[in-house]
Amino acid sequence: MPATPHASHALVTGGGRGIGRAIAAALAGQGMTVTVLGRRRAVLEEAVAAGDAHFADVADVADEAAIKAAIARAAERQPIDVLVANAGAAESAPFAKSDAALFARMMDVNFMGVVHSIHAALPSMRTRPYGRIVAVASTAGLKGYPYVSAYTAAKHAVVGLVRSLALELANTPITINAVCPGFTDTDLVAGSIDNIMQKTGRSREQAAAELARHNPQGRLVTPQEVADTVLWLCGKGAGAITGQAIAVAGGEI
Repeated sequence: MPATPHASHALVTGGGRGIGRAIAAALAGQGMTVTVLGRRRAVLEEAVAAGDAHFADVADVADEAAIKAAIARAAERQPIDVLVANAGAAESAPFAKSDAALFARMMDVNFMGVVHSIHAALPSMRTRPYGRIVAVASTAGLKGYPYVSAYTAAKHAVVGLVRSLALELANTPITINAVCPGFTDTDLVAGSIDNIMQKTGRSREQAAAELARHNPQGRLVTPQEVADTVLWLCGKGAGAITGQAIAVAGGEI
C-alpha cells in the first residue's frame, strides 16, 4: 500500500476511542503528525500518551464555532493535509417515537459535524499540494435498518455530501471519500448490545450475535480493518479514488 507523505498533518475527529483511535494510530504509524479532536480531554490525552496521536484538542463537532476554532489551532501548528471526519453518535427508537429533537441530534453530530469539519479545514487544504478528506459514515449510509431512521438518514446525507463535493474538488489535488463500516467492535456497538439485552432479555452473546448476523462473515468488523481502509485512501496511490462510499462490512453491501 502506498505510504502517506511523512510531512503531512492529519486531523481526526472523534479520535479518542474506537474507530477514530485506530485511524489516528494508523496514520501516526505512517509518520504523519496527528491531531485528535473530541469532547473528552482525558480520553484524547490517553491517545497522545500512548503514541497514537501527537496533539489533542477538545471540540464538539456539532458546535460550528468550536470546531472552526479547534481546527484553526491545529492548522497553526502545521497545515492540515488529511481530515478524517469520524465523530458520530447513534440513538435508536421506532420511527413513531423518533421526534424532531432526535432527528436534529442525529443530523447535528453525524452530518453537520462533517459539514462543519470540512468547512473549517478545506480553505487551507486548497493551498496544499495534496489533500485527503475521509468521512466515516456507515453501512446505514448505503441501506436501511429498522429503529434507527434518524441515524440512517444522517449517514445517507454524509454519502450524498461526499459524492457532490468530490465533483466540486475534482480539479484539485484533494479527494473525498466515505468509509462505511458495518457493525464494528467498538464502545458504540457495545452500547447497542446493552440496549438489545435490556429490551429483549437476551444474553450478551445472543445480543452480539444479533448484530454480527448482518455480516455474511458472521462477525463484527474490527476498528483496525476500518483504519486500514482509511489509510489506503489517504495514500498517494489513491489519487484517482474520489466520491466513493466504500463498505467495510464483510459482504453485507
